Amino acid sequence: MAYEIPVTQARAELAELINRVVYGGERVVVTRHGKPLVALVSAADLERLERDREAAEEQVISSVSSLGSAASATGERGRFGLAAEHRRPDERR
Repeated sequence: MAYEIPVTQARAELAELINRVVYGGERVVVTRHGKPLVALVSAADLERLERDREAAEEQVISSVSSLGSAASATGERGRFGLAAEHRRPDERR
């Protein structure tokens, strides 16, 4: 769980908050009017979060790519014909 602190108090205690994050391993959420505004995390945490995000993006790209080559798509094309996919509504017989 992250430690929450109002922005006005965070300004006055920035050095202490940095120490809590770096040496205490805490995450600090700075709030304004009770709503989260920013988060202070260690550089190591940020690096891990970015690495995780990149891995998730690669997984999504891989999943989408595999959908394009799915066997069911080619089966549907064979069943209805390529022309049926590209026929405009005004070209119907």
